[in-house]
Amino acid sequence: MSLVRVLCVIACSHLGREVRTLNRSGAIPTEAEYQGVEQVSEEADQAREPANGAAYFGEEVKALREALGLSQEKFADRLHYQQAQVSKVENGTVLASEAFAEAMDRVAGTPGTYARLRAKLSKQGHPEWFVPYIALEESSSGITDYSCTFLMGLLQTPEYAAAVIRAAFPRETEDQIKDRVELRIRRQAVIERDEPPLLWVVIHEAVLRTCVGGLSVMIAQLEHLAVQMESPHVTVQVLPYKAGASPSHLPFTLLALNSAPHAVYTETPTHGGQVDDTPSVVAKAVGMFDRLRMAALSEEESLALVRKIMEDHAK
Repeated sequence: MSLVRVLCVIACSHLGREVRTLNRSGAIPTEAEYQGVEQVSEEADQAREPANGAAYFGEEVKALREALGLSQEKFADRLHYQQAQVSKVENGTVLASEAFAEAMDRVAGTPGTYARLRAKLSKQGHPEWFVPYIALEESSSGITDYSCTFLMGLLQTPEYAAAVIRAAFPRETEDQIKDRVELRIRRQAVIERDEPPLLWVVIHEAVLRTCVGGLSVMIAQLEHLAVQMESPHVTVQVLPYKAGASPSHLPFTLLALNSAPHAVYTETPTHGGQVDDTPSVVAKAVGMFDRLRMAALSEEESLALVRKIMEDHAK
């Protein structure tokens, strides 16, 4: 489904006038646009859909701010956010969080317009089978993951992600790989928001010792992982070689809603991924992850091993 350009009409009663967000050409909105939506053809709308949803939404944020005649600092105050966060969103560095989009709707006086636009952009570019997972990931209260092939996407650096994706799609162009990397990194906004879900990851030692993308890429990836492990919202345990056979020989992700296990996500090389919320399947995954946690090293021991492996890669 293509994106529909939304032109917001903002009633600024305290200024004694109306402010309308202009379209890209700077033209004054028509009466149809005044009602809230600019109708465009499917072809024209698809032609202007961006590969980078974060940059697209950032342009909309800037357009609204300028239509209101506000500086970044004043706009941040109205949104109840720090100016630094507004700057990141406007520049397309990160895709705005759901709460940020809702704050924009509050300031603009629009009925969920920006929230819906942001929701569409967050799913844009992903294969159809992955969209259900994206929706759950964004609304989850907890994410637990077992990584036994590569590090999970939420913990990857762009360079590591590019190497992983290139290995899976060897015949794609550099631009296609770049677009895939941007989609993956964009998802990391979930763990960067003010109230992120608790992320608990068990990583097999083999994942850390596999040199993905070359030594410099792998060392930078492990440095990034060590930094993430300092967050109170992220728990990482390493399953060492000495633990023996793993309770699972395949990676999986368990998603919780309202602090209760809700669904399991798994992937296969030939059929993509699937989300399964069958109670028996979820219960089995919970039990499997409990055994993984018991067999894995403590957080302190895990961090020490990550740093040791980083040194090994640097030799």
